[in-house]
Amino acid sequence: MAVRVGVVGGGQLARMMIAPAAELGLEIRVLAESEGMSAALAATAVGDYRDLETVRAFAGDVDVLTFDHEHVPQDVLRALVADGVPVHPGPDALRFAQDKLEMRERLTELGMPQPDWARVENVDQLQEFLDDHGHRAVVKTPRGGYDGKGVRVVSAATEAQDWFTALAEDARGGALLVEELVDFRRELAQQVARRPSGDIVAYPVVETVQRDGVCAEVVAPAPGAQGRVAAEAERIGVAIADGLGVTGMLAVELFETTDERLLVNELAMRPHNSGHWSQDGAVTSQFEQHLRAVLDLPLGDVGVRAPWSVMINILGGPAEGTLEDRFGAAMSAHPAAKVHTYGKAPRPGRKVGHVNVAGDDLDDVVYEARAAAAHFLD
Repeated sequence: MAVRVGVVGGGQLARMMIAPAAELGLEIRVLAESEGMSAALAATAVGDYRDLETVRAFAGDVDVLTFDHEHVPQDVLRALVADGVPVHPGPDALRFAQDKLEMRERLTELGMPQPDWARVENVDQLQEFLDDHGHRAVVKTPRGGYDGKGVRVVSAATEAQDWFTALAEDARGGALLVEELVDFRRELAQQVARRPSGDIVAYPVVETVQRDGVCAEVVAPAPGAQGRVAAEAERIGVAIADGLGVTGMLAVELFETTDERLLVNELAMRPHNSGHWSQDGAVTSQFEQHLRAVLDLPLGDVGVRAPWSVMINILGGPAEGTLEDRFGAAMSAHPAAKVHTYGKAPRPGRKVGHVNVAGDDLDDVVYEARAAAAHFLD
């Protein structure tokens, strides 16, 4: 019988695990939140990932459990571990991807470089931080934010009053995370994969370009990052994976500051948008690597297939028609481009696919990737 890998969450990350799972002779099963999601091809169950009995029933029919997202509640995760289900990454690691305040506290303990930050429970505490940090800062909700959601740049504490009010009305207490507004020259991302046995591999550090809080482009490897920057990014990624006990893929989003420091911005414990280039630009894609890691199989080669790889997200899609309507023209004009779509209906701002191009000349690769992606937009 084939090894059965269960994935909680039916989004595009689960969808992109299906092909490498088949190539490895694995049976992949997906617990989707609703019918017709991106990973519908492998959806063997539909239900609420927050409900213990739903997830327990799904987990009872797989050999290892992993995730398309980090939102499964801690009580559900810990109940599964108590049941003897192999959960990767486990709850002790995932909690640091689920709660940004816990992440900041633990990374401080590990000595990782970070922006100045504080836990703030009211407007007065936030205003004090603003007064000490140039009267501008980034405020984040500790849980649930992604793609720019749950993040605000503020210059007055009253600009977060509604969030404090919501915390007070929740009746369970709580706090917001405030961070210094970092003067950075660009954003980078370091991906590593770690097996339960402790083996780790690190991909080349990449440059990411964000637009409206959403990743728009990735260049691998990050231009000009050879030497000290690449070594420091790898050191940070490996130290965090070991320090948090991550199993599977880990993405560490970084700021490269104008004074040439690297600071940790965010963490993701799963395949990540910053690693989509690896599908066509690396010997082992992040999706195959994640499967290898959670099954404690030998990790794959992370070397590059070409000097440069560029990933462009398709955000929104065409105003009329489907993505599939645009394939012919894109493929004809840009035969070197690899188009990956997510089975989602076009909608403004929505990630509906991405384009990868790899090659020898960075300018040519960037042009081809952007031009191919443009075929899917209006």
